[in-house]
Amino acid sequence: MRRLQIAVIGYNKDRCTDAARKAAYEVGSEIARAGAVLVCGGLGGVMEEACRGAKDNNGTTVGIIPQDDFSYANKYCDIVICTTIGLARDFIVAGSADGIIAVGGGVGTLTELTVGYMMKKPMAAVKGSGGTADEYGGRHLDERKRVEITTSSSPREAVNTILDKIQKKNNNAGLGHDSLPDTT
Repeated sequence: MRRLQIAVIGYNKDRCTDAARKAAYEVGSEIARAGAVLVCGGLGGVMEEACRGAKDNNGTTVGIIPQDDFSYANKYCDIVICTTIGLARDFIVAGSADGIIAVGGGVGTLTELTVGYMMKKPMAAVKGSGGTADEYGGRHLDERKRVEITTSSSPREAVNTILDKIQKKNNNAGLGHDSLPDTT
């Protein structure tokens, strides 16, 4: 049976705050404890701390990196996917997840949230982690109100919220595969 995959998105190494690092580590730890696979962009900052938290709790991590060389991935990635497509890899990160958790972040994080929004993925933002997570948590990205980016007061709450939303979504889903998401 396929394990749930939860993406952790947020600040890269150059912009990551101490608060975001701490929150990312805790999110990664909670994902591992829940038995889910952590999916991320595979580089530094939030991605590395989330992976470290997962690994410290015997979790599995997947890093989807923009480069063509495995050496760019952080050392906590179990599986590295070299996309060779640069920042367009944000689409793969979001598309590969059953749910998405934002910790801080900038425009790359917003891109991943936008992809998740269009695909109606369950999404949560850790409150107080800064950047995109604080700016867009508790909101819909447009007037269509496809899916709300839930604000969570803690990393544990973010993971539990995503797990609950995934379970509800799966309980309401039919058998087989859905068609491509409606982007209108």
